[in-house]
Amino acid sequence: MSEYFDITVVQSDLVWENIAANIDHFDKLLEIEKFAETSPDLILLPEMFTTGFTMQSQALAETMQDQTVSWLREKSVALNCAIAGSAIIVDEGQFFNRFVLAQPKQDPVWYDKRHLFRMSQENDHYSAGQSHQCLEIGGIRLSPQICYDLRFPAWTRNPSPSELGHYQIQTFVANWPARRRNHWLKLLQARAIENQCYVVGVNRIGLDGNGVEYCGDSVVVDFQGEIILDMKSKAGLGHVSLDMDALSAYRGDFPAWKDSDRFQIET
Repeated sequence: MSEYFDITVVQSDLVWENIAANIDHFDKLLEIEKFAETSPDLILLPEMFTTGFTMQSQALAETMQDQTVSWLREKSVALNCAIAGSAIIVDEGQFFNRFVLAQPKQDPVWYDKRHLFRMSQENDHYSAGQSHQCLEIGGIRLSPQICYDLRFPAWTRNPSPSELGHYQIQTFVANWPARRRNHWLKLLQARAIENQCYVVGVNRIGLDGNGVEYCGDSVVVDFQGEIILDMKSKAGLGHVSLDMDALSAYRGDFPAWKDSDRFQIET
């Protein structure tokens, strides 16, 4: 029998710069009865899911003990699964766009966005992350990335199976504008093909407080670049089961990773 990893992606509009309203919205969206027929291993929310992609870092930042992370922890216990998304977090006086993963009976783990979107001055309001993270959920290894990270294949490269940080699934939580949707879809497929992994891209819909339009296009891509879940512009939940044995078999039959170049990234 094959091993499967079940993911639920959440595609939604966001209330601009209103943490409480967004938490209330997602709390209702993720009611327990909605999962009567599906039991996900992981639920993925968009980038800055409690505020939208705002540069008001100092005014809206929370600590790891505040409302957003507390809600993620509580929801993971209530739904008995992992849940993750990014939020504005202040840590030792620095502001981060931080991907936070909560799991039942475990402390939250996180990844800080490395590539800050200078075209919106994100680099003037947030600090860049300095390290990769490979997170584990039930024995499955996950590489978390955030939005603009998608454009940098060296940073998102999958190490070989024998190396630290090797992953099976790569996730991108995003606020990716509709006017560049073609880039979003093609780059997600490219990352899946070159890294021989499943790729999950979760994006928002609607208009933000700056008038930027988002059309969603949350997708799950398999290791050959085929889209196996496409939310298009529909709000709601999308569910998919990832066949991990099929991934292992493909890597064994087509071991391109054995010929990958070795390099180091300066941080």
